Amino acid sequence: METLATLTARHAGPGRIDWIGLRPERLAGIKAVDSAHLGEAGLDGDHARPGKRAVTLIQAEHLPVIAALAHIPQVAPETLRRNLVISGLNLSALRGKRLTLGEAVIELTIPCAPCSRMEAALGPGGYNAIRSHGGWCARVLHPGPLCIGLTVQPD
Repeated sequence: METLATLTARHAGPGRIDWIGLRPERLAGIKAVDSAHLGEAGLDGDHARPGKRAVTLIQAEHLPVIAALAHIPQVAPETLRRNLVISGLNLSALRGKRLTLGEAVIELTIPCAPCSRMEAALGPGGYNAIRSHGGWCARVLHPGPLCIGLTVQPD
């Protein structure tokens, strides 16, 4: 019988970057881009928080869940104000783990809690719709270029 450590270390395959967004300043709108450079303090051109909140990620598979819970047809990534949308990996299973994104390496640190702006963005109940589905914050361990379609590999 396999150990729990073995089971939790195994993933069905790599993920990929589906979307990249930059916030040029605090409270500004999100600008979608095809590529960006991930520096030690976060994405260049983003109003990042260096350290454990340098970059934010959300799982693509959670976007329809959030929309369903908010009773709206769909949720666009920029509405949720995260930097990266990742598909194909269960990010919650990777808490405290490292991810390799091309040349860059990050470490998932803490859940990215929703802000009160989600109520206005998603409508009444929007704050609760994103709870437990809001994604993750990460620390940058090794900078590098990112682009849509780039493979995301758990270490």
